[in-house]
Amino acid sequence: MRRTMSFALTLFALTLSGAGAQTAKVYGFLIHAAFFSLETKQANLLDPQVFVPDAASPAGVGPQGITHVAGYRPAYGVDDPATVLSNSQGKSIGMTLRQWFAARGAVTLSATSEGNTSAALVFSGLVPRGRYSMFENHFGIAGVSFTPLDGSGQTNSFSAAADGSARLTVLVPGAVTHAEGVLLVYHSDGVDHGILRGDIGENAHHQLVMRVP
Repeated sequence: MRRTMSFALTLFALTLSGAGAQTAKVYGFLIHAAFFSLETKQANLLDPQVFVPDAASPAGVGPQGITHVAGYRPAYGVDDPATVLSNSQGKSIGMTLRQWFAARGAVTLSATSEGNTSAALVFSGLVPRGRYSMFENHFGIAGVSFTPLDGSGQTNSFSAAADGSARLTVLVPGAVTHAEGVLLVYHSDGVDHGILRGDIGENAHHQLVMRVP
């Protein structure tokens, strides 16, 4: 799978037009690996949260401070697309690199009369029957923090359908601006982690992300 940084251009933003849609905007999600690679100026597409077998790789700490066992390393976009991915501990997460990068999604953000935001989400290419949660990125001078997209962790989790598709609507507290992003987290242990994302790289993996332009 030869993927270059131009893959990041798949991110799009489309403002809806027509009566009653002035405050509704549709945004496409970007594969998290592309977002991360652009933000950190990687020479090649790199996903720091999923891993591939590599006998020459020693145990160590990879990007984003994720500790991995010997014999595994973070996945690159140029790796064999048929490679079965693992978590940081070498446990298979049941999908190939091709399948992981095949995820797609879009979100329609609509302001409510109470000053909150309705986020209507649609996805395809997810892990069949996989367990997911939606989180909100908060970008700041001190770094990035994360909160459940619904603010409470009560309605932000869902399971993908057997064909890898999903649709849901989440009420987001307040406005969603350029200071925020919408994040799709895959739980490879099949367990919700409430107001937390989980252990990144081990049982929680960022798959798709959208930041408001």
